[in-house]
Amino acid sequence: MTSLNLLIGACLTYAAFLFLIAFAAERAAVQGRSNWLRSPLVYTLSLSVYCTAWTFYGAVGYAARSGLEYLTIYIGPSLVMIGWLWVLRKMVRIGRSQRITSVADLISSRYGKSNLLAVVVTLLAVIGTTPYIALQLQSVTQSFAVFAANDPTTQSALAPAGADNRSTALWVAAGLAAFTVLFGTRNLDANERHHGVVIAIAVEAVVKLCALLAVGIFTVWSLGGGLSETLARIDASQSLGTWRMEGGRWTGLIFLSAAALLCLPRMFQVLVVENEDERHLRTAAWAFPAYMIAMSLFVMPIAVAGLSLLPAGSNPDMFVLTLPLSEGRPALAVFSFIGGFSSATSMVIVAAIALSTMVSNHIVMPIWLKMSGDGAMVSGDMRHVVILSRRASIIAVLFLGYLYYRFSGGGAALASIGLISFSGVAQFLPAMLGGIFWRGATRSGAFSGLCIGFMLWLWCLFLPSFGPDVVMSRTLLADGPFGHAWLRPQALFGIGGIDPLVHGVFWSILLNSLAFTLISLFSFPSPMERLQGAQFVNVFQHSARPHGWSGGAAQSEDLLIMSQRLLGPAQAQALFQSEAARQGVTGYLPDPDADFLLLLERELSGSVGAATAHAMVAQIVGGAAVSVEDLMAVADETAQIMEYSSQLEAKSSELTRTARQLRLANEKLTQLSVQKDAFLSQISHELRTPMASIRAFSEILRDPGALPEADRARYARIIHDEGVRLTRLLDDLLDLSVLEHSQVTLNIRRVRLSEVLDQAIAAADTEGGGLALQRAYGRDPIWIETDADRLAQVFINVIANARKYCDAPHPALRIATRSLQGEVTVDFIDNGSGIGPAQQNLIFEKFARIGEHKAGGAGLGLAICREIMARLGGTITYLPGQGGAAFRVRLGPRAVLAAQ
Repeated sequence: MTSLNLLIGACLTYAAFLFLIAFAAERAAVQGRSNWLRSPLVYTLSLSVYCTAWTFYGAVGYAARSGLEYLTIYIGPSLVMIGWLWVLRKMVRIGRSQRITSVADLISSRYGKSNLLAVVVTLLAVIGTTPYIALQLQSVTQSFAVFAANDPTTQSALAPAGADNRSTALWVAAGLAAFTVLFGTRNLDANERHHGVVIAIAVEAVVKLCALLAVGIFTVWSLGGGLSETLARIDASQSLGTWRMEGGRWTGLIFLSAAALLCLPRMFQVLVVENEDERHLRTAAWAFPAYMIAMSLFVMPIAVAGLSLLPAGSNPDMFVLTLPLSEGRPALAVFSFIGGFSSATSMVIVAAIALSTMVSNHIVMPIWLKMSGDGAMVSGDMRHVVILSRRASIIAVLFLGYLYYRFSGGGAALASIGLISFSGVAQFLPAMLGGIFWRGATRSGAFSGLCIGFMLWLWCLFLPSFGPDVVMSRTLLADGPFGHAWLRPQALFGIGGIDPLVHGVFWSILLNSLAFTLISLFSFPSPMERLQGAQFVNVFQHSARPHGWSGGAAQSEDLLIMSQRLLGPAQAQALFQSEAARQGVTGYLPDPDADFLLLLERELSGSVGAATAHAMVAQIVGGAAVSVEDLMAVADETAQIMEYSSQLEAKSSELTRTARQLRLANEKLTQLSVQKDAFLSQISHELRTPMASIRAFSEILRDPGALPEADRARYARIIHDEGVRLTRLLDDLLDLSVLEHSQVTLNIRRVRLSEVLDQAIAAADTEGGGLALQRAYGRDPIWIETDADRLAQVFINVIANARKYCDAPHPALRIATRSLQGEVTVDFIDNGSGIGPAQQNLIFEKFARIGEHKAGGAGLGLAICREIMARLGGTITYLPGQGGAAFRVRLGPRAVLAAQ
């Protein structure tokens, strides 16, 4: 039987062992013997920080409760490592070129180096990681309780009975906080990478894998009777839904686990910040999935063995410990405990270091620098402020985890707690991926999306995770706030019947992404955002190395004072002296050239973060030197935006013109439709009236009765006149049809224009209509080559219209001819009121008639004139603004022979 005191001693010994390994690795890195620390194997094993106590303990419990659903936690990151290697490579390249130190640093740097956005991301990361800290406390507390149950004689404070495990969790939190403070903040690391942390995580990866494999081998070959019998027992197990697969939940869990690999602060730390070489990703792409396969290899056999061999009601999360203890294997149980302890401590150490760095760099240091008044120029040592803030942040983070554990009751399954944390940090995904692939993403969009997503996560998942009547009442969970059922946390917008986790993830990520996209589309990025956007999106084409500095206005004394505050006098002076020696400068103050300023900013970034270090150096130097490639990238983007805007304006103008033309065409079609109806009515009247007269008088003539000869002659003349009228109407219709179809035969001959006009005037019978003519032909005769009859037909129609429609008290028509530059025009201008603007576009259309109150004709005359002039190579147009109705007949140069 293993006593708790022995177990605590084993934990302390193991912690000291890790501390010594980390110390040796840090010392080797300082001495330049760190090649073995930069191997792809160490990098791959460091990624195992993903496999926490949730994976070590909770995966078995997950399998016992939900069957194969536990595999989703491994499938998501495997898909990212294998299928999204190009995304990871881009993130690593961005981290190296921009000197990124955290996920908050990445997002804030992408969106214009906004410290406000970094503060928001930091706060959200702390809140989102709190459930995961509670998970580690719960796992360690439950593992202590398992050993306490097998050691009833021990009265240690770490082994309270039953539900009073809260004090145990407090002791565990205090111990992990002390260990992390000593482990991660022994001094202020001026480097971006922590070799000691990485090698310690790699060792813990091997320990927890070996421990889980040892328990699995014991379960299969000692308890299960071999592989075939174990597989048969799994297949026959009735205690778990082994093969049940719910598509929606599986998709949601795979998405969450994939997002966690990119967004969890601890995963970003080891995946991006601690990466020494992009080529290590190629090894990790297959080695890390292989590691997770090994971790999940014996999960199902252990779950089945625990359900079949252990008493009913046993906690499935602790099967990894209770199975060896129940079979009298305390050494294996202690080894398993150490494996679970490794899983918990590695997560807590890396997460606490990452979060404390974010809190120190983006919250504490900017506030401290602002409160100090003189900013980067003041003297004094600030290292103690940075170290104190990081230590306080570690303690605060672990205390928040303890509070979550305490108020949530500590009774939830480990897997459910981990999924809540996953869904919280997944809110970073739209802003992160959008920032590195979309140049149009803006800070306003990222800020809005993050806030909306986290508010929904808090409402739908985080607050309900405490249980009913803790933070949210049962009434609120069931009926919604103030009775608004559509706001229920687990049935938002009235959509119920969905798994609560899938429901919360769906709405939070969807509205997060929508807000990010829409607000980015409707907001314009600042110049710094556009520059950073070009560098992030096109990181492989631009910004292969970090920005340089102009350095011309910098003073080495000011830079030394600032450096001593953050690095300490000894380290700062050593840095300046080594750089002065490299430059060949006497003394210990080097010239503040671009390379030295870049080196100094890099050293400072490990203490206060890239954004704050950049701001402090810029305060003294005055500005960064932007590369030509970066300027070209932004200029190219600006040109594309301007070209696109110009195209939009052109298309908008074209659409406006088209709409105006369509509107005019529609108005014209409407008027033509009215004219057509009037034409049909008129043509039927024109046909019916003479036909009626012809029929009536024909019947009279057929009467054999006595009829005076005078009446007989008059009736015959009426029939003849009406027949001529009908013939003229039909001739007009036939003539227009022939002209429109280009079937007319022209009789072209040489003729004087005055003769054609005289013929037209005589045929129009103007004397009888009371229309006075004013002629202005000119002195010289104008000879033309045309179809005189067709041209006379045009003149006759125009004169006849003047006779019918001129409304002056004494109608008069002025005819003027003019020859100019080989063209001849004939103008017909009367002294009436003219034609209104609304009707001027219709007068040459078929069926159109002006002044219907004077009747006469079917509205075909001017349409025939237009077609005739088109065949003769000329035009007929209406001249507005002449006082009365005015028409111009133009004869082209081909028709004009001489003007003598």
